[in-house]
Amino acid sequence: MRRVYVAGVGMIPFRRPSQSLPYQLMGAQAARAALADAGIDYPLVQQAYAGYVYGDSTCGQAALYGLGTTGIPIVNVNNNCATGSSALWLARQAVASGVADCVLVVGFEEMTPGALGMAFPDRGSPLARGDAARALLQDDSGVPFAHAYFGGAGAEYARRHGTRPETFAAIAVKARRHAAANPNSVFRDPITVEEVLASPAVYGPLTRLQCCPPTSGAAAAVLCSGDFATAHGLPTTITIRAQSLVTDLPGTFDDGTDMMRLVGYDMTRRAAAEVYQASGVDPADIPVVELHDCFTANELISYDALDLTPEGTAEKLVADADNTYGGRVVVNPSGGLLAKGHPLGATGLAQIAELTWQLRGTAGPRQVEGARLGLAHNIGLGGACVVTLLERAQ
Repeated sequence: MRRVYVAGVGMIPFRRPSQSLPYQLMGAQAARAALADAGIDYPLVQQAYAGYVYGDSTCGQAALYGLGTTGIPIVNVNNNCATGSSALWLARQAVASGVADCVLVVGFEEMTPGALGMAFPDRGSPLARGDAARALLQDDSGVPFAHAYFGGAGAEYARRHGTRPETFAAIAVKARRHAAANPNSVFRDPITVEEVLASPAVYGPLTRLQCCPPTSGAAAAVLCSGDFATAHGLPTTITIRAQSLVTDLPGTFDDGTDMMRLVGYDMTRRAAAEVYQASGVDPADIPVVELHDCFTANELISYDALDLTPEGTAEKLVADADNTYGGRVVVNPSGGLLAKGHPLGATGLAQIAELTWQLRGTAGPRQVEGARLGLAHNIGLGGACVVTLLERAQ
């Protein structure tokens, strides 16, 4: 398997649904930005993968035809909220295996206002097994399904470890503080713990300001082989050191399961362990992480699942400010999903863009000094989890 290099990245500012551009324009803009960042033209791309959740078939072609009709394979990908990173996983495999030398991957989403819902209620839900297990564990009383899933997971973690409501709220405060330095983020105004706790209750420990907003946007990356980089004079600064995509095991849905499993805690632990084993990297040596903070509850439990802190000690990590600048690891310097926004198909690639800028040392006021390793974590109910480790050449 060959080394895979991140030759270029691009994204457009995320926006509220009311301000959204059409998905074709967003996808094309992000793809052009990634190609420009790599310093190559679209005709050099040999394959493309396009990720989105809400859209008809071949939306990827509709977006990339804006760059040209070159006849290359374009594969459309949907893995719920892990869509962008799943498309990246496919692109990495194509380059690593030698099937292609230059691959473009783009993720985009044209969202609608309000909570997530099922697009096709006239047929069986792909979350049916999870919903059946959840029905034995909680009464969601009509709460939007994602809020009930992740709010329940946060309540379970708090029950086990005595986590205070203020700890969950502090994560939302941190997200806004980081986002203030990110022009691509939707919510950049500061908030306080008191304001977060006073916002309307949603489910479990969650209040409205602890839930990611529905936003539209797009992000992209260009991956290439070392031979391609040499032939075209591209830098080989950033490489994908290791990557894992996993799905659920039977224990997720067995009797006696819990809400943390149902939102992917076990998947995250397994994917992260595979990445650490494959790379030989200790998580304690990773200074910057972009993780899937769709809700404050998921960021909190992911600290444990990614082994950023010993199990049950996430509250101490937050209380000691070890999840931000000046601490042990800077989590979501972009502002994360909570502040940057969460256009489903774009999220995983937006994480890669942020980490690439961090490892290049070009993240401006968000820069994590001396960052050489960066970890991305992207999860989708139903389920899929992708963990990716990027590395800067020494």
